[in-house]
Amino acid sequence: MKPRILVTFDSMRYANTGLHTFGASLGRELLRQRGAAFDLHAYVYPVNRGFLGSAVQYVRHNLLHRYFFPKARAYDLVHFSDQYCRFGPARVHAPTILTVTDLNQLHELAPDSPRLVKYLGRMRARIAQASRIVTISQFVADDVARHFPEAADKISVIYCGTNFSAAPADHQPQFVPRQPFLFTIGMVCEKKNFHVLVPLLQGNDLQLVIAGIVKEGYRDRILAAAREYGVAERVVITGPVSEHDKNWYYAHCQAFLFPSLAEGFGLPVLEAMHHGKPVFLSTSTSLPEVGGDAAYYFDDFGPDAMRAVLAAGMADFAERDGEARARARAALFTWENAARDYVALYHALLARPPSPGGATA
Repeated sequence: MKPRILVTFDSMRYANTGLHTFGASLGRELLRQRGAAFDLHAYVYPVNRGFLGSAVQYVRHNLLHRYFFPKARAYDLVHFSDQYCRFGPARVHAPTILTVTDLNQLHELAPDSPRLVKYLGRMRARIAQASRIVTISQFVADDVARHFPEAADKISVIYCGTNFSAAPADHQPQFVPRQPFLFTIGMVCEKKNFHVLVPLLQGNDLQLVIAGIVKEGYRDRILAAAREYGVAERVVITGPVSEHDKNWYYAHCQAFLFPSLAEGFGLPVLEAMHHGKPVFLSTSTSLPEVGGDAAYYFDDFGPDAMRAVLAAGMADFAERDGEARARARAALFTWENAARDYVALYHALLARPPSPGGATA
């Protein structure tokens, strides 16, 4: 009988998010690579039932699963594909893998914040209960090892992949910029730091297009900065966009800017690089690990310093075949590689006998 592997995809509930892209992309590649080696089961919200086709068996999310999971003994291995899973490793009797996509709250909350203490306590329990921990960047692995040193010997790094896709040639996005534009995408919230991009519109006729799910309080901060710098008519916050719209913006922007302060990986960076675009990043958390020497970096968010980096980077990109370097960097990260590494980890854990509580012997 083939091993039964359950992978949780319940964080795919909302489209147009990094977790949705991660789950959908990894799930499709796991299905392709499994061959006859194991049966794949997917834990999903009803909206995502069937997203991998009929070859997969689906387990429907239920709020009560955080207290009791009726299929606790039904699987030979359970892979929690992010740390937000609705039930944790303690709820199953099998080897478990917990993918940790980030510990961003370490970089967002005050060190003595009650919210941070509660968060770290919850993460410590889940990390202790899991047989293996996978992080999506070395930066996150270092965060986990530093704050949970007891888990250091069970951490692996498996990078995310990215797939190149393009909008149809005749596609037009819902919002079409009137002039050359800079682009960024992501949850429009404080940690993304998008408001520091506004001064880059001074002294030129560029627009700034910001796409993504919007936190209303932060929208107000961006628009206030746009009014302060006299560029309010050239800052556009679109809200969530379709895949075709996103790819159109990547293909047509002058540059992609991502000044985020807290990232576990940064998929939009690679998506922009696949389109051969100059990419400008913060030096925070995992972003240098992803962009490498094919990206340009803001190490100071003062307007003058950022303008200097943008100007120098655009000149260097044009002079040193930046498009080819960007595409080559993006090509290093594939879902095929990611799924292959997960499948190898599945087989390694399946070869080891489980002990009570889900840990392996």
